[in-house]
Amino acid sequence: MNTSNITPERILKLAEVKSRTSCSTTFIYEKISTGEFPKQLQITPRSVGWLESEINGWIAEKAAQRIA
Repeated sequence: MNTSNITPERILKLAEVKSRTSCSTTFIYEKISTGEFPKQLQITPRSVGWLESEINGWIAEKAAQRIA
């Protein structure tokens, strides 16, 4: 299988997630606990991140709700 054209998924750290969504840390973790925000990935024992595609999808969903 040729994987040379596949773009790897980016993992975003909390600072970038906060910057892209304009949400606070508290808001993000509260919404994760209620299932309303993408869940973080464990990268290392002391580090987490979020899949860029899931954050982009969450932003798009919020934009679609505004239009509806």
